[in-house]
Amino acid sequence: MSSILRLVSKQLRSHPALIPLFIFIGGGTTMSVTYLCRLALKNPDVSWDHKNNPEPWNKMEPNQQYKLFTVNQDYSKLKKDRPDF
Repeated sequence: MSSILRLVSKQLRSHPALIPLFIFIGGGTTMSVTYLCRLALKNPDVSWDHKNNPEPWNKMEPNQQYKLFTVNQDYSKLKKDRPDF
């Protein structure tokens, strides 16, 4: 593994124009992995604990926000519009 890092650092020293490429690819990879982890942990469609909470979407409150970005939506003013199960 260290030989690969040594080779990459040697290439970056000889070709400094590659530095922004590595920065943007590393940043994009980091952001995509972070978003996938957020989806796996925060989305109500994903159930990790099938014994205690088999249907997590039924236990969501109407004012609970789970979307990452919403336009013109105030979750605090929403009322319950579904039956209890």
